[in-house]
Amino acid sequence: MTRRRLVIVLLAAVLPVLAACGVGMPTSGDVVQVGPGPQTTRVPGISIDPRPPQPGASPTEIVQGFLDAMLATPTQTRSAQQFLTKAARTSWDPARGTIVYGEKGVPHGGVDDVRVDLGNAYRLDARGAWVGTVPDGERRLPFTVARENGQWRIASAPDALIVPISWFEARFTQLSLYFFDPTGQVLVPEPVFVPRGNQLATTLVRDLVAGPPRELAGVLRNFLPPGVGEGLSVPVDAHGTAEVALTAGPDQPAQSPQALTLLTAQLGWTLRQDPTVQSIRLSIGGRAVPLSGGRSEFSVTEGPEYDPAGYQTSAQMFGLDADGRLVSGQPPSLAPVPGPFGTRPAGLRAVAVDLDGERVAGVTTNGTTVRLASVRGSGEPTQVATGTDLLRPAWDVAGRLWLLDHSRAGARVSYVDPDGRQHAVRVPGVSGADIVRFLVSRDGTRLIAVRRGSGGDSLVVSRLRSDDDGRITSASAAIEISPAETAPMRIKDIGWYSPTTVLLLHRLSGVTQLRQVVVDGSSAAFPAQPIVVADTVDALLSSPVTAQSAYGVFGTQLRGLTGDTRDSVLDGPVTSLGFVG
Repeated sequence: MTRRRLVIVLLAAVLPVLAACGVGMPTSGDVVQVGPGPQTTRVPGISIDPRPPQPGASPTEIVQGFLDAMLATPTQTRSAQQFLTKAARTSWDPARGTIVYGEKGVPHGGVDDVRVDLGNAYRLDARGAWVGTVPDGERRLPFTVARENGQWRIASAPDALIVPISWFEARFTQLSLYFFDPTGQVLVPEPVFVPRGNQLATTLVRDLVAGPPRELAGVLRNFLPPGVGEGLSVPVDAHGTAEVALTAGPDQPAQSPQALTLLTAQLGWTLRQDPTVQSIRLSIGGRAVPLSGGRSEFSVTEGPEYDPAGYQTSAQMFGLDADGRLVSGQPPSLAPVPGPFGTRPAGLRAVAVDLDGERVAGVTTNGTTVRLASVRGSGEPTQVATGTDLLRPAWDVAGRLWLLDHSRAGARVSYVDPDGRQHAVRVPGVSGADIVRFLVSRDGTRLIAVRRGSGGDSLVVSRLRSDDDGRITSASAAIEISPAETAPMRIKDIGWYSPTTVLLLHRLSGVTQLRQVVVDGSSAAFPAQPIVVADTVDALLSSPVTAQSAYGVFGTQLRGLTGDTRDSVLDGPVTSLGFVG
């Protein structure tokens, strides 16, 4: 997952600001493979050698030693296995998941039944994907202890690596596995935490081969066939070539040329996150995969047309000037467009331009109608939807125009397909709620919304399911991804910062702050340091494209939020200012 770096900014009479960061996890160091069996991760300059079980140790001391042994550095689970009975050493499987915690109580309980209470605990699955908060009823971890050869040992333990948040943060980094949407049109990044170091390529490919979880059926599609990762290891030579040797059974069907193209795109986008990998040599079942032009390997930079942020999207800014005309360009000067919304006052309060910069959807000033027009061409605008209080729309790469009506009965979500037909979509946790702002990822698989409640605002995400033809079939129940806060939060604006991170502008305890939020909800445990900004900043201008700038907007002033972004002042006031999408 690529992250731009937020910088320290001074926004007009601003308080002293703090440097912002992402998850804050190091991305270099030595690692060995993860998966079933002992794990080892080497952190340069750090060595922790846990004490083995001590003769005569009590059941609670054995459990405490077991948990301490999981903190071994270089990371491995052999030390922890010493605290298990012989049978438990075979059955205990820490590769099934990870539990990270902020606080841990002292082991307590009876002679053969020990409990450990965790506070501020979260769970990850076997691939390192974020699952979320451990429910209150599951934060008391059970251990069964039995005597073996006259000494207490653990007979059963939770199948998970159980470690403090700080330990985990120092040894793992968050990257993305790249799958396709159901149509095979665009890649979709799925954040996962992986151990950092020189076995990163192996870990990423193993997790990619494992595929997405069942609950994401209809959201993600994997072109790496099942059962091809047995014993997989991905060595990287001195020239930066990764050798990906997938296995194949006798009944494994041959891959079509199109499927191979999409398969290599998944591998390339996933492995380009490893700085040591420049190219990939691929074989399946011991046979080299034939590539166009007779090549034996392909670059990790191939497949740009599947970019989840959109391929060759317009870099122009768009908005409405003081006369209500659609304008576009780059600061400081935005000029009226030649299309119908630019040649005369359009009577609009919000606009959204498609990723090609060719079509614009505008919400009328009374919020009841959405009109569609060409940005540059002639022809009268057409009405595509009506409502009560329509929010600013959003476009995805499939050309779907997403709408949310802030009606008296609560939010109503729909989209207009490329043929102009409107389809209602029920989004549990969003539909019927008080939604004041929403975004849809350009890959069309995530809907982010600001949900307003009596106790403050929250940021939620739902996954959008579709069929092979791009028709939306359903949406998952929205889950909260807001950073953990003790005081009510009032969200002023949100904007994409990368395909997997959102910028959040909010007021908290009387102060306006800006921070990054990861779409999987992991910011609850690994929050980005907020930037304190002036209360006059009430809007964001950003996009998921790494090369594009991000700004805080107030009046005609644009203040850069990234290291290479310069402040600017527009020639005149512009409302509904944004990039395409």
